Amino acid sequence: MHFFWSTGLRSSSARRLLQLKRFQSTKATTSKDNKTLFTYGKDGHYFLDRIDPTESKFSKILIANRGEIACRIIRTCRAMDIKTVAVHSDVDSHSLFVKMADEAICIGPAQARLSYLNEDIILEAVKKTGAEAVHPGYGFLSENTKFAKKLADNNVEFIGPSSKSIQDMGDKIHSKVIARKANVSMIPGYDGEVKDEVECVRVSNDIGYPVMIKASAGGGGKGMRVAWNDKEARENFLLSKSEAASSFGDDRMLVEKFIDNPRHIEFQVLGDKHGNIIYLNERECSIQRRNQKVIEEAPSVFLDKETRRKMGEEAVQLANAVGYYSAGTVEFMVDSKRNFYFLEMNTRLQVEHPITEATTGVDLVHQMIRVAKGHKLRFKQEDIGVRGWSIECRVYAEDPYKSFGLPSIGRLTSYKDPSDIPNVRCDSGITEGSEISLYYDPLICKLTTFGKDRQAALATMAQALDSYVIRGVTNNIPLLRDIITEQRFVSGDISTKYLPQVYPEGFKGKQLKDTERESLLALAACIAVKSAIRDRSFKQSTKGMAPKNYGYEVKLGDFKRHIRVTPTEKDGVKLFEVDMDGKQIIKIDDSFKLGDHVININFNGQPFIMQLFKMDAIGNVTLIYLGTKYDLRVLPERAAKYMPIMPEKKQLDLASVLISPMPGIVKSVSVKVGQRVTDGQEVCVVEAMKMQNKLTTGRAGVIKNIRIKEGETVEDGKILIELE
Repeated sequence: MHFFWSTGLRSSSARRLLQLKRFQSTKATTSKDNKTLFTYGKDGHYFLDRIDPTESKFSKILIANRGEIACRIIRTCRAMDIKTVAVHSDVDSHSLFVKMADEAICIGPAQARLSYLNEDIILEAVKKTGAEAVHPGYGFLSENTKFAKKLADNNVEFIGPSSKSIQDMGDKIHSKVIARKANVSMIPGYDGEVKDEVECVRVSNDIGYPVMIKASAGGGGKGMRVAWNDKEARENFLLSKSEAASSFGDDRMLVEKFIDNPRHIEFQVLGDKHGNIIYLNERECSIQRRNQKVIEEAPSVFLDKETRRKMGEEAVQLANAVGYYSAGTVEFMVDSKRNFYFLEMNTRLQVEHPITEATTGVDLVHQMIRVAKGHKLRFKQEDIGVRGWSIECRVYAEDPYKSFGLPSIGRLTSYKDPSDIPNVRCDSGITEGSEISLYYDPLICKLTTFGKDRQAALATMAQALDSYVIRGVTNNIPLLRDIITEQRFVSGDISTKYLPQVYPEGFKGKQLKDTERESLLALAACIAVKSAIRDRSFKQSTKGMAPKNYGYEVKLGDFKRHIRVTPTEKDGVKLFEVDMDGKQIIKIDDSFKLGDHVININFNGQPFIMQLFKMDAIGNVTLIYLGTKYDLRVLPERAAKYMPIMPEKKQLDLASVLISPMPGIVKSVSVKVGQRVTDGQEVCVVEAMKMQNKLTTGRAGVIKNIRIKEGETVEDGKILIELE
């Protein structure tokens, strides 16, 4: 059975399904007319959270956010029969969240500071629409204490904690003081703001390298960098400070000890305005790149019951210390001996909240809205268990072959998520035709799977990633797909250093065995046969009988096989019999069409999932297998004989040019024409999706040409600087 969001529960059969269940908590009504917000699984069906139609509620909520989180909030509001207002920038006018909302107001241009971060214009939209409350989602104004106070001053409810709690926990310097007083385990560090790069070097030496340089008002990995020596401390301080000012409007910095090779484990807390606070267990968030999470799961394979209890209780202690209500997250670093240290508290809904919902049966958005309205929590700590396992993969418009993920932009020419697969949930704000722009986070979807145990959740995730169709932008599915079957990850041996340790030279795609390469070659040859048969049927002038078999030379890089394909039929089932180098016969079902993006076939009797990415008339076939794209060349035997005498294309001297690895905006250029540079010297900084990336030379030389200037927008692959 699928996850059912209540907005999809329109059929009578779905409504009857809901009426078959009864709510089990002693704190909630058991009326059969109450609605569940989602259901999980077919066996051992479990949910804890239900909507009580007799409770008072807001009549209209404005969502001060965009994309998938705006869509997510609208779904729960619909289930609660609450009207919604979407605010959007001009480039988001046709976005899915705008179409889903009951009302929509354009609040400015694409730049976030002029639209989604513009407190006054959003407040005007609140007044104009008569919204009683504002849900900020995550990011943007979700942890802005001034915005929360402005709403309170105008008798508008902020669906989140009090402005004081946001201020106390949003300032990482002040939050450490509070956490220490609340007897929360702490990371060694410097209690105070670090003013400049000189003080940063001094403080770093006092603490001892490595250190983490981070923005006091930061989050989401922005404004955070690790320094291992004085040089990196100076450089990373300046980059992080600039990034913090751009992303948060607050460039205060702090420095703390960096715990090498830890796990990043966070605890979800939930409180009401009556002093009740509980924890909803942990989320393992150790798979990261550039301090941003890539894969999360709940629960963690590493925690035992006692450590879970201790961490949860400390999270609640901290929440109590600041009078916290609503949903929030306390983040910890955990070392190899299960010692844990407070990292920070996020006073908002987290990106990865679906995995907590999956394993607890609690809709966090529903509870945030109830709490904001003044209702008490309906759950006690003993009601919250760990049921099943859930994994979330963040599907980004990124190139995973560049630093594990540099942004990609463009239009989604084809798009189909795998939400039709049982126990799969897709939180997304895009549809086919949507534009992934330069201005916002490149998240395409939060892909969540659920199972009775970790193995089941991982198996479903593999199927979901194999079936996910995304065309028009580069995406990080190849990396996600490889991680979830990688030996260390499957065994649970992970840390925040996982990616550089497992892929020390960067991600290179799935490394295939020869048998897997042969499978790809065989299918590519069958695709060529289907294409030849189709072309033959369209050519009116074709005379004579169709050939009984087709011979090809198929190559994948330097891997080559001579293949003969014979279309046949057995017991009414169409098949391809594939002879490979005259030694091996492979039987492949002829059950797919050339127009199919996803090919589900039987390969020698075994199920096989592959995607046909593209093909052309000169024998180039690109297949996606286990998440990775493979470019194959399929040539008729006679044409293959002439390939050795074809001239080779001249290659660009990559050592003499600096090419932009991602689309972005040039923030600075630090060299001039005629200047001599050393290998690895910084020449410019390019900002993409609010992250600043330092670009350096690949060799020593003299600057011959500079093709960019500050403030210019550049494309992925653009030549920025040439060396003599």
